Amino acid sequence: MEKFILSLDQGTTSSRALIFDVSGQLRAMAQKEIGQIFPEPGQVEHDPSEIWSSQISVATEAMSKINITGRQLAGIGITNQRETTLVWDRFTGQPLGNAIVWQDRRTAAYCDELKAGGLQEMIRNKTGLVIDAYFSGPKIKWILDHHPGAREKAQQGRLAFGTVDSWLVWKLSGGQIHITDVSNASRTMLFNIHTLAWDEELLRLMDIPHSVMPMVASSSEVYGHTRNSFFGTQVPIAGIAGDQQAALFGQMCLQSGMVKNTYGTGCFMLMNTGSKPCISNNNLLTTIAWQINGQTTYALEGSIFMAGAVLQWLRDGLGIINSAAEADVLAAQVADSAGLYFVPAFTGLGAPHWDQYARGLMIGLNRGTTRAHIARAALEGIAFQTMDVLRLMEIDSGLKISELRVDGGASASNMLMQIQADLLGIETVRPGITETTALGAAYLAGLATGFWKNINEIAGQWQRDQVFGPAADPSLTRQKKLRWAEAVKRAGGWERE
Repeated sequence: MEKFILSLDQGTTSSRALIFDVSGQLRAMAQKEIGQIFPEPGQVEHDPSEIWSSQISVATEAMSKINITGRQLAGIGITNQRETTLVWDRFTGQPLGNAIVWQDRRTAAYCDELKAGGLQEMIRNKTGLVIDAYFSGPKIKWILDHHPGAREKAQQGRLAFGTVDSWLVWKLSGGQIHITDVSNASRTMLFNIHTLAWDEELLRLMDIPHSVMPMVASSSEVYGHTRNSFFGTQVPIAGIAGDQQAALFGQMCLQSGMVKNTYGTGCFMLMNTGSKPCISNNNLLTTIAWQINGQTTYALEGSIFMAGAVLQWLRDGLGIINSAAEADVLAAQVADSAGLYFVPAFTGLGAPHWDQYARGLMIGLNRGTTRAHIARAALEGIAFQTMDVLRLMEIDSGLKISELRVDGGASASNMLMQIQADLLGIETVRPGITETTALGAAYLAGLATGFWKNINEIAGQWQRDQVFGPAADPSLTRQKKLRWAEAVKRAGGWERE
């Protein structure tokens, strides 16, 4: 009886289930979009019940596509949108309201208070993170402060906090397992990446009881099993990693200095820095990539808030394309953006600026500007942001980056990948399987259950599909970079003003 690994990939805009065989080939996939809730400007929420129902329904759908049963699942790997914060009642299983999504900025003022208190260095040294509304800790505090009776329930040990991985494991296990892995824990602003434990000083600072926090495990081990009712048998839940760390693993960036960039809703670039954390001097994040067999691997990360979401906005907000793929077709109608620059700071700017108050900007518009120029400038805006992060990674790590491995939905855009190679001056490499986030989670689960013998076995499965080499005139590229830097400066601080 052929066995498979089921990968649950719960993202910002959709829940997906992917099934991989022992050769690492994708055998089936199902996907369902989830609703985006915007209570006020700068606020983004998800319905926890929809996260769960959509995830379990796509799992069932993917299995039915290749007609397999739960007995053929060797394990389940989970990868998830990170930092998105849920709090629920341990006894009833009911969430306290909606999940607060990683993009949400409602805790910006509280983060400003922490900065004003001079706490940046202490928090960075412990967690590897900058102080920003992006992370889970301030969101937990907000939920406890704003839901009636929440603090009292927390003190009684009734409440559980979790990122999306914790919520899915809780539901799959019938409320038996409250857990997260080190990669997700390292995104909370509450986890000490050196001691690998929840930091009591940070919990006190944000007034968060230790009792609400999940147990922290490695990224590849059998945490427990699903309830029989979901798959007709108990299936091992055996791998967890935040989506970007899972993609780094799925891209087989196993050596120090190897870099991947995922072009999803946002852009997330990670560099493997080996067994020691590399603290950035340039506002990049130090994060835990994964922990396998007691060995912890660290990464440098640049988080860009808007990437594929820019193409969604061209489709849904501006109405100039009908699908993301059309952005390529439209942009190809012009040789360049004709001096138009598009800074997609819709929810502020992430690395390396960390400007919560920046807002989106198009500058250089003139009477000759067309939809095609806007589409081209949008693709360039994604690539420029990536360029800014990659250069700082080289400075922080002291390592020369020779290639960028790419994945995620927007990496399917040949034009975007070529623009990226031109701006970076290095090869942009797209692998044969671009579902590297789900594949990484599958690999972590498969290693824990013996589905794959060791990392060497899976490393041989990674293959290049297409390589984009730099082809632009370097002097023109230099000029564009200067204009881009000026555009970013003008987008900064807008909301505060």
